[in-house]
Amino acid sequence: MRVLLVDDEEELASALAERLNMRGIKTDWATNCEEALQKATDNAYDLAVLDMKMPKTCGLELRTLLQKHCPRMKFIFVTGYVSEIDFKEVACQAGEECYLVKPVDIKLLIERMHDLLDAEEGAP
Repeated sequence: MRVLLVDDEEELASALAERLNMRGIKTDWATNCEEALQKATDNAYDLAVLDMKMPKTCGLELRTLLQKHCPRMKFIFVTGYVSEIDFKEVACQAGEECYLVKPVDIKLLIERMHDLLDAEEGAP
């Protein structure tokens, strides 16, 4: 599994990527849209973990751009939204993709990654 993690909080992105790499999940990270798109052009990713709220480009907009480079890529969205209304709005916008609230539980994140990729393998 190869993952692209995009979050404008550099410390969070690097720490989470390191934790995933330690668990055998090859993870690259970026802190902005341009960097994420360059990495997606240079590498084949199975899945992207995108922050919903970033300067200039939100996670949903970035998903659309990334899908042009990697049409089969799966997505997990992370958000700092805490109210139930905001959380439901994010879920609705994310569609069938998974969404998690920060701080992200690493075990739950890995479980969701496997769920999304296993579902792809089982598809006709």
